[in-house]
Amino acid sequence: MKKIIAFGGSSSKNSINKQLAVYAANLFSNATVELLDLNDYEMPIYSVDREKENGIHPLAQQFYDKIGTADLLVISLAEHNGAYASAFKNILDWASRINNKTFQQKPMLLLATSPGARGGSTVLEIAKIRFPFQGADLKGSFSLPNFNENFDSVKGIINPELKNQLMEIVNIFSSNTI
Repeated sequence: MKKIIAFGGSSSKNSINKQLAVYAANLFSNATVELLDLNDYEMPIYSVDREKENGIHPLAQQFYDKIGTADLLVISLAEHNGAYASAFKNILDWASRINNKTFQQKPMLLLATSPGARGGSTVLEIAKIRFPFQGADLKGSFSLPNFNENFDSVKGIINPELKNQLMEIVNIFSSNTI
């Protein structure tokens, strides 16, 4: 059985990206899913001065270590002002000081959603370019537009075309990666 680490790149307690990450991670058969909550990794804003004075924050090490236990990462990014949510960016900044290859060459399914028609596509494009430099083995990506119209908390993705798009990606992963 393979281990999936999943999380939404948001600190919102009702994060739609966390919902999407959980949904997508649970589409994989023969896998266990561990959900990370970014609120469990809340740290002071990264700065070189803080690192010099106090070293690497222990929560950054814990986050990095969790990534290391995964056979597959499923991450759904929230888009704040066209980029990563500050909570996620801060964790990434701290963890990158342990190893710039933060994602440790783990296979990754990268997702994004938003209430709007673009579905977090701006942050998704940023991450698709950036994450491979930080050690992500990016195997696929998916954007879910208009979250409130296309997702149900019980049924998951309710738009058949979008659901099929995600299932095709999951099936490719399942046959090749996990």
